[in-house]
Amino acid sequence: MSRVGKKPIPVPPGVKVDIRTDAVEVKGPKGTLIQALPPGVRIEASGDRLLAHLVREDASLGKFHGLGRSLVANAVHGVSEGFKKELDIVGIGYRAEHTGKQVVFSLGYSHLIEFDIPAGIEIAVEKQTHVTVSGIDRQRVGQVAANIRALRKPDPYKQKGVRYTGEVLKKKVGKTGA
Repeated sequence: MSRVGKKPIPVPPGVKVDIRTDAVEVKGPKGTLIQALPPGVRIEASGDRLLAHLVREDASLGKFHGLGRSLVANAVHGVSEGFKKELDIVGIGYRAEHTGKQVVFSLGYSHLIEFDIPAGIEIAVEKQTHVTVSGIDRQRVGQVAANIRALRKPDPYKQKGVRYTGEVLKKKVGKTGA
């Protein structure tokens, strides 16, 4: 049995949860999310908290217990507080600029990179070298941040590129002339 799956999910005030057989709809001050449930997991409401249970005791369903609980907990947290990822752009001449529904990156290539902002995601550019990706869906926020980072991954030799704020890079030593 999953230890994560046993933990209750607190539901903050202002968040409404509609439990269906195959999904959970969560409405909050930041928006609405519909989270599909993995097979064999059901969610029950108990006062101001939610509990994840297995449909039947089966060893093959145990792996979905913690997953189902985590997905619903992320949905509840997302509609009440939201998620955000921060990225830093490091390098001479590397910068970003927010223009309408796009972010334009200058990352040392011969051309500018135009990145379309997906629906449900907000991107803020501070000081041209600091980008904040925020939204209510944790998976989409993480994927958009990973897509931005993939535009110019951090170079292990010169330490230039787009990296997560606080990410520690292992610096490689270049070749010596000897």
